[in-house]
Amino acid sequence: MEKIASFQIDHLRLKPGVFVSRKDRFGDTVLTTFDLRFKEPNKEPVLDQPALHTIEHLAATFLRSHKEWGSRVVYFGPMGCRTGFYLIVEGDLDSGAILPLLRELLDWAERFDGPIPGASAAECGNWREQNIDMAKWECRRYAALLRNPDGENLNYPSEMV
Repeated sequence: MEKIASFQIDHLRLKPGVFVSRKDRFGDTVLTTFDLRFKEPNKEPVLDQPALHTIEHLAATFLRSHKEWGSRVVYFGPMGCRTGFYLIVEGDLDSGAILPLLRELLDWAERFDGPIPGASAAECGNWREQNIDMAKWECRRYAALLRNPDGENLNYPSEMV
């Protein structure tokens, strides 16, 4: 079997940031998959499972409800390695195009007050495993990175792809 694209990225050199992981074409439609890398792989502790779960609930709700982007959001979910998330959006996009949406999301998540969306037994198969405080901390940390990203935080280095 061929090695998939995400396993061809050198995770020993990958920094946190927002990267275009892949683009898929379906007729005239392009889906862009973004790698929202919260943690430096193999160097930082991964996202705590309850915080990751809470970020997933908050972000999926925010993104799918967004008045401009909501109809274009195909998927938001965690990476198995727990160093970040994947966001799949309809359109042929680059990392810069999605930054304003991500900043808006992270600001909303940091200020979020109330019951975690979808965190009940009827709505989620593991609804008790949530940590809003740690989720907010991780969102603040990632938002700080996205305030002033450089090329290293927006594009995989060419020698890594």
